[in-house]
Amino acid sequence: MEKERGQGYVAGLERMLKASQLSLKDTMAHFQEMCSKVTPERNLPEEMIVDIRKTYSEIQDQLNKIKGIQQLLEGKYRQYYRRNPLREREIVEFGFLAKNYYFKFESILKEVGARSTLREQEKPLREYDQIIVVRWFRSEENQGILLRNLQSLNELDYKIAAVLQSEERRRVVQHGSRSLSLFTLSGEANVIDELQSRIRLREYDIKERYGPGEFRGVLTHLKEISAAEVERVMRRFMQSGEFSKPKCLLFPIRSSKDLRKEILDSTEEILQKLAEGDVKTLLI
Repeated sequence: MEKERGQGYVAGLERMLKASQLSLKDTMAHFQEMCSKVTPERNLPEEMIVDIRKTYSEIQDQLNKIKGIQQLLEGKYRQYYRRNPLREREIVEFGFLAKNYYFKFESILKEVGARSTLREQEKPLREYDQIIVVRWFRSEENQGILLRNLQSLNELDYKIAAVLQSEERRRVVQHGSRSLSLFTLSGEANVIDELQSRIRLREYDIKERYGPGEFRGVLTHLKEISAAEVERVMRRFMQSGEFSKPKCLLFPIRSSKDLRKEILDSTEEILQKLAEGDVKTLLI
């Protein structure tokens, strides 16, 4: 009696296993067809991306279901169950193919996304091709970030703590024009070494070691800020240290035109005339 009951359970599980295998086979055919249409050159609609990810998830669910049935057959009912190596090999191959297709699909999406990001990053630089812009940074990447931040000041928004988020953002929107402050700190190499390691900037700020004795950067202001307040910030950076005080120049920037002023080209000459520890703001 017990043997007949066990054989009945096995027969039922075998039918479930066969039905699950056929369902998996159909799903795999659909999945392969969709993935074959994914290429770096093709603009994929969002619906297709969602469908591919959903179908891959369904395949994983089907594989897990099959695995559960197999474990039951090979465990509790192993004395009544005869393994089917051909079927098992086909199921393993489906799992292997699904992972390969999905990995390739996600890799292509990343490649397409990286190309799109690169095009967006290059766009502001292309728009400046016909304009003579003063190079504030030696790094192409930093110079590009500077130009993009200047072009999109009204779209930038700092990440602030949740408890301050609403109040702070209202204040940013209500008050004032946004701007940038270019700064350069000049002094002995050991002084600049210390400053570079100590200064911590915010999300949209930029910094660069311009030379052994010079450190440059950009502060991004999302609300109106006075030159005196910016000077206080820079003096605070300069005050805590064991070495001699550096010199500091500040340039308030409100538009791309300000990056084409001759005064920015005179930075080295102006720095030479400053005394140790001086902070000077030059209006452009």
